[in-house]
Amino acid sequence: MEKIRLGDSDVEVSALCLGTDLIGSKIDRETSFGLLDLFRENGGSFIDTGNFYAAWLPGCHGGESESTIGLWLKARACRDEMVVATKIGFDYPGCDGGLSGAEIERECEKSLRRLQTDRLDLYYAHRDDEKTPVEETMEAFDKLIRAGKVRAIGASNLKVWRIAEANTVSRKCGWAGYSVVEQRHTYLRPRHGADFGPQVCINPDLEGYSKRHGVTLIAYSVLLQGAYTRQDRALPPQYAGPESVERMRALEGVARELGATPNQVIIAWMRQSDPAVLPIIAGSRPEQLAENLAALGVTLTAGQMMCLNTAGNPVIEQAWLR
Repeated sequence: MEKIRLGDSDVEVSALCLGTDLIGSKIDRETSFGLLDLFRENGGSFIDTGNFYAAWLPGCHGGESESTIGLWLKARACRDEMVVATKIGFDYPGCDGGLSGAEIERECEKSLRRLQTDRLDLYYAHRDDEKTPVEETMEAFDKLIRAGKVRAIGASNLKVWRIAEANTVSRKCGWAGYSVVEQRHTYLRPRHGADFGPQVCINPDLEGYSKRHGVTLIAYSVLLQGAYTRQDRALPPQYAGPESVERMRALEGVARELGATPNQVIIAWMRQSDPAVLPIIAGSRPEQLAENLAALGVTLTAGQMMCLNTAGNPVIEQAWLR
């Protein structure tokens, strides 16, 4: 699988990332190991998790995903092959959340123990914390990097001006900055004013910032939990509207042209976008993950990219784009 360097860091990852929020909880350990094996066997090396996964499920307390990944890494003796990203910011039992220096240090140690490793390849601020000075947060992350416990840091669910502020402070102080941003992103565009709670979407401002400063963009909720192809899964209401109807028509048309699935076209579209976006893929069954992995064999023509990008745009905008 193609390798991609994350921003200005020395961390190199596979072209697709495996999302693991339900690993070891809703997805049992045996199935979880099978999915991780399948990803690795197909050249995947980039695993995305979080310290509180999956505390929102009944009977779970957080740390289930990290612990399961740690067991798998040990069982397969493959730690040095894999790039592991985890996150801090949300509260869960035993963790107050936030991005204070003490919390970052404390949660890093807990994640290291659960993952059975001596370093985190990528450590994300998972949500903003306006109560903690940005200087305190960035200095704490930098200390972990200098101690060899973290290789690179990223931001997730932060607005672009907060990311820029943090990186400006880091440059002035000689600290490491965010080299990666992970946000919600899919082919359909959310309607104006759509509310995703603490989740923040990739938008044109962030795309511009990424291109100007060399920050890698990573996307989650790429396939809307199967809503593009499953009759039993409705599209989230935040995407409802006539624009989505037009974009779905374009997506399905391109998929037919290529003999690919809509999910595969979405993954290919992200990877060929400007700036490119690295998709987080997942699947609760091997065949679902295999479908997503096969998207690496899908290449869109310039005409197909134009069709996908302009679908649903107002006529005046289409004229301007031409």
